[in-house]
Amino acid sequence: MTIKSMALAILALGGMTCGSLADEKAPPIGPAVKDLPLFDAHMHYKEPAWQRYSVETVVELMDRNGVAMALVSSTPDEGTIMLFEYAPSRIVPELRPYHGSAGSSNWTKMDGMEEYLQGRLETYPHEGIGEFHIHQLDTSDEPLFRKIIKMAKDRDIYLHVHSGAEPIRWLYGLDPDVKIIWAHAGLSTSAQEVYGLMDEFPELLADTSLREWDIAGPGDKLSPDWVEIILDFQDRLMIGSDTWVNSQWENYSAIMDMNRMWLSQFPRPIAEKLAYKNAERVFGRTISMGQIGTR
Repeated sequence: MTIKSMALAILALGGMTCGSLADEKAPPIGPAVKDLPLFDAHMHYKEPAWQRYSVETVVELMDRNGVAMALVSSTPDEGTIMLFEYAPSRIVPELRPYHGSAGSSNWTKMDGMEEYLQGRLETYPHEGIGEFHIHQLDTSDEPLFRKIIKMAKDRDIYLHVHSGAEPIRWLYGLDPDVKIIWAHAGLSTSAQEVYGLMDEFPELLADTSLREWDIAGPGDKLSPDWVEIILDFQDRLMIGSDTWVNSQWENYSAIMDMNRMWLSQFPRPIAEKLAYKNAERVFGRTISMGQIGTR
């Protein structure tokens, strides 16, 4: 059974039960989750996708899945700008450092990176810097990161950071007031460590892209550890897709169905926060199904 068929079957049945939700006052939102607008907090429009998935096709995919808006970064940044210029009411642009020979493993070492970021931020209306990777923390990168933090703070925007827990602690050590979205909630970081870091830094936000299966858990119940994370940090989490390769675009509907599946098992107020209301607050937008079909 595909992700899509499984998710739709679960929604049709009204959702699974989860004992960890027993303390919540409201019942699960169930099939009504299909009526919620979604904010995709982790989308890329990278160069390999440009010919196969035109900007019109991307927005049509968003429409088909009830995705009212998306936070987009791209390699190179021109992809983000193309999407934003086509559908400015649907795209929240953020600036990814990767371009030319600068990629995820070497971007902090590239000559001219500070000038590149500064120039793009001055030219385009980016509302974040990232998503960027810190694969292995190198404290000799501190001068560049201090400048990046200043760029973000001068504009009151977020850093969108793909890393484990330690680089997040390090960034907060450089400036405790820096605003961070933790990409994939750490991706391979354990649920226990995710909980600990979110608890340690009360302003830290996270997107849950690529965590769908972790949250869904084995068998017919949500992961208890992830239920605890979602209940305790419900104001600081946002769903996402991570269209980092074309196969993610091919599976976009299935990914969004999977997100709706696990959201369906939470009470409406919690499901709404993760689906779109947290993004409304974070990015100062109004998000609704009325945006579907618009640009």
